[in-house]
Amino acid sequence: MTSQFKIAVVGPIPQDTIKTHKNETILKYGCVTHPTIALARLMEGHGEVIPIANIHKAEAPAIKELFKHYPAINTNGLSSEQDRGTIIELNFIDQNNRLEKQVANMSPISAEDVTPFLDADCFVFVPITDFEITLESLKLIKAKSKARVIFDAHGPTTYVTSDGVRLRKYWQDHKEWLPYIDVLKMNLEESLCCWFDRDYTDESIYDENQTDHLDDFAAYILDAGVEYLYVTLDSRGCNIYTKENGTVVKHFVKSVPVQDVIDTTGCGDSFAGGLAYGFTRFNDPIKAAHYANTLGALRTQGKGFDVFKSLEDTQAIISKNYL
Repeated sequence: MTSQFKIAVVGPIPQDTIKTHKNETILKYGCVTHPTIALARLMEGHGEVIPIANIHKAEAPAIKELFKHYPAINTNGLSSEQDRGTIIELNFIDQNNRLEKQVANMSPISAEDVTPFLDADCFVFVPITDFEITLESLKLIKAKSKARVIFDAHGPTTYVTSDGVRLRKYWQDHKEWLPYIDVLKMNLEESLCCWFDRDYTDESIYDENQTDHLDDFAAYILDAGVEYLYVTLDSRGCNIYTKENGTVVKHFVKSVPVQDVIDTTGCGDSFAGGLAYGFTRFNDPIKAAHYANTLGALRTQGKGFDVFKSLEDTQAIISKNYL
């Protein structure tokens, strides 16, 4: 039996309407829900997962009903007091790319929201838009907690227009955030939005083979105080950057192959959850990547949350692919 530990997952729980690249429509709760349930499967019997989100009052019963089937989930971090949650429409144009619309916005997560959970071993932030997390919440954790902070760059590189369209943007104030982040996670497109000072409103700008900037970008991020940078490379795997004896070191960790991709919604969130588990349990960046890649791959394998597996079954997948 492993020791008990706590992981807080912070961000929105949107009511998602998803039209897949196979022209199927899926209705479900997203974002925080994916890593929360994935971690609950891994941590059952030896840990606690705490989703922290602001939600609509009308959605609270259904969200709590969903979570109650997982003994490791503590729902005390869910609040409907302000009656402001998130509603998202996603239309996939292919396996990895989608058009997004946001028709309702969550009340931002504040320092007050995270205060009751400062005894957590890890906070994993998975915002999906630029206003959902306050910098004060990260500053409080750094000042008052020993928890590791894992942060997904999807939020600060995404904004919502006045008519609800979700678009990419440059992370303008990243220098203010980086000193309070231990592990920064992003995909290749988001790395472009952090490095090049322009907004990516045109999908044609993004090139999945544009990786020449990554080494310089990683050095910049690590110099700003981040301990580890993970950049996911779609189906190929992920790069890990860190410093050893003052020198930037890069590791590539291959992906977990999948035969048939059904739905990629929540893959990045699930990946972040895997990082949280690997770091919290093993304090090992490579093992963290193994869990992250595995949870991301599992997320693609179905429409519901039954894609996530027990710790034993997940470790079997890791052993088959990495050991």
